[in-house]
Amino acid sequence: MGRTQVFLAAGLTGVAALAAALDAGLFDPADRRLLLISNNAPVPETSPAADTMAGFEALRGRFDRVLSWNKAIAPLHPRGWSPRPDDVPMWERHLRQLWDLGDDELELVVESLHVDPAFALVNVFTAAPVTVYADGLAAYGPAPGKLEPLVTTRVSRLLHLGLVPGLRPLTLSEYGVPDEVVPAEAFTKVLAEVATAAELTADGGTPPRGGALLLGQHLAGLEILSDRQEEELHLRMLRAAVAAGHRTIVFKPHPTAPAHRTGQLEREAAELGAELYVADPAQPAEVLFQSVRPALVAGCFSTALFTASTFYGLPVARIGTGTVLECLSDYADSNRVPVIIADRLLPDLADSAAVAGWTPPSAERVAEQVAPLLRAVGFCMQPQVYASLRDETVAYLSDRVNSGSLRYFTRRRLTRLALPGGVPASLAFLPNNPAVRRAARRLRHAARR
Repeated sequence: MGRTQVFLAAGLTGVAALAAALDAGLFDPADRRLLLISNNAPVPETSPAADTMAGFEALRGRFDRVLSWNKAIAPLHPRGWSPRPDDVPMWERHLRQLWDLGDDELELVVESLHVDPAFALVNVFTAAPVTVYADGLAAYGPAPGKLEPLVTTRVSRLLHLGLVPGLRPLTLSEYGVPDEVVPAEAFTKVLAEVATAAELTADGGTPPRGGALLLGQHLAGLEILSDRQEEELHLRMLRAAVAAGHRTIVFKPHPTAPAHRTGQLEREAAELGAELYVADPAQPAEVLFQSVRPALVAGCFSTALFTASTFYGLPVARIGTGTVLECLSDYADSNRVPVIIADRLLPDLADSAAVAGWTPPSAERVAEQVAPLLRAVGFCMQPQVYASLRDETVAYLSDRVNSGSLRYFTRRRLTRLALPGGVPASLAFLPNNPAVRRAARRLRHAARR
């Protein structure tokens, strides 16, 4: 009986993070290492899977085989399927036979346990130990909900990239899962291999070095913004970059964004007298960091803003975070913490003086000023999961009732949880009063207009 490690990844950046962890010796030896690719796009047939993207060949050699989760469960969608409890034995037999696993002992390496396909895979192989890895900012926020002890007791650690020095992941900390950082030098070395193997392509030719790189995000696909709001956000990025003196602009669309969305951006660039290049959406932004070496990287709350700053030392700026915070109707939305991190730590692209004078905050400053904020936000997002943080949150809010930090909390949430900054108990009936709610809706509508 052998020992097989199964690595589940959805994007090329995730595969790169896994490759870096392997190069750094963070996994024990195994007889076989299988890379399981899951294409989680809404319509996988129209979006490239990670193993078809330029640069993937540089990573393939770390794994003995590359498998497809989509093919294994077809015609079911990876984001919408988990096995029924009664079907688990059948699915385990099927996948062991399909992937030639035999009676091997398995170790699973997956992303967020709370959503499919990771949740599905972990529930198929119920005896396998689990390592969780994170390649984004969401790990600094709370878990979306509780997990069963049969799952959490199998999780040995959380691997992450250390995107924000001074911050430690909050997710899975409620179960006592230790976190471990993938060495930055290992990750950048892997990304350099990917950049060398990938062909840099863009509409209009090869982008020159030293321009401004704008990172698109498909927030309409997440139903955070409307299509029109998302398009306007990208236009604001372009205008602010040009106003800051940049005449060469590279726009990196999100991989799942519709291709036609760049038309208005191109017309706006022409009117502003800027030269716009549209990069291949499937290429990781980190490839552009190395090939183009931009003078500025700007976006909303993309993880790539922090890989640019932390790993490549590039100037970065954010725009639109305030709008996104207002549009997050569900306080527990997992995007809230990444937005707050970007808003709190990065300069506003519209403020050219702040962008020019910005330097990355020290790990000590982040640990002292930002970490307590995120723990308080995490409690408000998931008060049942992180009930142990209540006293700490009360103390934090009590000291900052009149500070700018309260913009990251909603009055309704604070009132519901009986926290400082909420509506006083004598006025607690107001949020549920129909007349007050109608008046508030009219005011919000007028403000948006």
